[in-house]
Amino acid sequence: MSTPTQSAAQGNNVVPSIGIIGAGAIGSAVARALARKNIPAILANRRGPESLAPLVRELGGAITAGTREQAARADVVFVAVNWSKLPTALAGLPDWKGRVVIDTNNPIEPPDFKPANLGGRLSSEVLAALVPGAKVVKAFGHLPAKLLSDEPAGNDGRSVLFYSGDDAQAKATVAALIDKLGFFGVDLGTLKVGGALTQIPGGPLAIHHFAKLG
Repeated sequence: MSTPTQSAAQGNNVVPSIGIIGAGAIGSAVARALARKNIPAILANRRGPESLAPLVRELGGAITAGTREQAARADVVFVAVNWSKLPTALAGLPDWKGRVVIDTNNPIEPPDFKPANLGGRLSSEVLAALVPGAKVVKAFGHLPAKLLSDEPAGNDGRSVLFYSGDDAQAKATVAALIDKLGFFGVDLGTLKVGGALTQIPGGPLAIHHFAKLG
């Protein structure tokens, strides 16, 4: 498996290895979006690879089931876990060593969708503390799952995906992936600024479905 540095050295056209931790609504939607473009990824959940066999069969050969440790070793790791389960899902994983973590999470969860008490912090700041050494980019969490898994390009343009982060190279990696998936990426700046704009609840850009025309 390549490291982030190796992937960058091989050129911008090389898709980095991808892992997905969490196979709920958002994690599965991301897996579907990747499968649609035949982009390989390892999908993991707390119940183990065997529980993902039906979904993996449905998605085809690009998506494989693995452990969370296997998913976490990828160059780019989507984290898509219910908010209260995040500490457990990320505990004990290998050193992140500068790998890119895409934060798709929001501080609410079913069934009551009551906002979590973050003590004045943004949800991305909480997530970043759980993945020390990672380059965190906030993305893929401001749209409903169905809009992530559906074809993003049509006669009216391309669906917009916002992203934000504090590391330029990590954001470039995520921007390239967003483009490969057919979305139109919009950089909102730093994690603190972009996170505030897209976090659910409260973010003024959250939930809205924007499209880049033409």
